[in-house]
Amino acid sequence: MAKTILIVDDSASLRQVVSIALKGAGYDTVEACDGQDGLNKLKAHKAHLIISDVNMPVMDGLTFVAELKKLSEHRFTPVIMLTTEAGEAMKQKGQAVGAKAWVVKPFQPAQMLLAVAKLVQP
Repeated sequence: MAKTILIVDDSASLRQVVSIALKGAGYDTVEACDGQDGLNKLKAHKAHLIISDVNMPVMDGLTFVAELKKLSEHRFTPVIMLTTEAGEAMKQKGQAVGAKAWVVKPFQPAQMLLAVAKLVQP
């Protein structure tokens, strides 16, 4: 059975690119347009890994990860931040709230899939 990955990003085209790459590598995907939508989607779907943007409307990625980690069923769900934010201070904030990896946009799908493979097996 394929592992499910939740993609949280306000860019529909980016969600689509990430989803195509993940499906091609044997994963199932669920998409959310912001952090609040991501939390709502997790009520109906079990995610083995989450890929989230940082800068989004409604609920940004760092707030999303902080809220996610408060939920006992998702406390250990690995999160990869996929973002334009490349600064060390922002990476440290991400790590502090529980992000396991940081991939900077623009990205190569192979680079993202390598990070995914380190955190979850297909």
